[in-house]
Amino acid sequence: MADTQGRRALITGITGQDGSYLAELLLEKGYTVYGIVRRSSTETFERINHIKDRIQLIPADLADQVSMIEAIKSTQPREVYNLAAQSFVPTSWRQPLLTGDITGLGVTRALEAIRIVDPTIRFYQASSSEMFGHVQETPQTESTPLYPRSPYGVAKVYGHWITVNYRESYNLFAVSGILFNHESPRRGLEFVTRKVTDGVARIKCGLKKELRLGNLEAKRDWGFAKDYVRAMWLMLQQDQPDDYVISSDRTHSVRDMCEVAFSHVGLDWQKYVIEDPEFFRPAEVHLLLGNSAKARTKLGWVPEVSFEELIRLMVDADLERLKGQQGAR
Repeated sequence: MADTQGRRALITGITGQDGSYLAELLLEKGYTVYGIVRRSSTETFERINHIKDRIQLIPADLADQVSMIEAIKSTQPREVYNLAAQSFVPTSWRQPLLTGDITGLGVTRALEAIRIVDPTIRFYQASSSEMFGHVQETPQTESTPLYPRSPYGVAKVYGHWITVNYRESYNLFAVSGILFNHESPRRGLEFVTRKVTDGVARIKCGLKKELRLGNLEAKRDWGFAKDYVRAMWLMLQQDQPDDYVISSDRTHSVRDMCEVAFSHVGLDWQKYVIEDPEFFRPAEVHLLLGNSAKARTKLGWVPEVSFEELIRLMVDADLERLKGQQGAR
């Protein structure tokens, strides 16, 4: 393992779920942490407010090549973690061009900036299990053929392969983590896990009477985001760059999630959950299940939080948040 003293890291997407957990991890390891943020009239720093005085935020944008070059020149990082993306799958159908530009071409801009400024920088690309889409084999490994089923998935495939291309063409230390679904109390409310756990908390607190969801039979491999950012860091500490599937190696349906979440607060999910076709995807991804044997063997990575523990943790966090809001009124 590399010595982390005096190490500098630059994170795109630092204000997101993964970015905030990764920043915490790197700070614990003694890194100087820089985060890229887009210039905006509204600041969304709630996930990093507790560490904002310990990190340095740099204005830049994955849509703008010059700003990425300047960000890397000014911070001189040894590691760059590209976590920024238009990452909500349903939005990718409504905004396919934006999704392609940021989630796909944005990766090229980050890699080009590294190639131009300092090719010795180590680069992590956040690839996604959504690249497997219409799965060609189960479970999915690093060599499973990709068959994306959304503009988001297609853009992630581009980002994944351009990372491989720069690694092989320019000898960059560039890796991709093919992360399966990873959640936490910091997940956005638009994602199904938070939609469920927030919905359960609201129903328990008497603020809501039902929970409308899409396909209850859709199956995913869900893990805890804090476990998964540890894998990102491990990938950049290896002697050779390579790509890894990061997953819990277990699959659960949305129905399973509802059962765990509602039972945790003593409720019967079937009395409250309504399957609504409005929330079905145009092209559904029915089953995702990872095989993370390579990461477990080569990186020594093992997830510590189970699916059931994760859902209960998220329900408790949403209950605490809502009770706090009610108490403040």
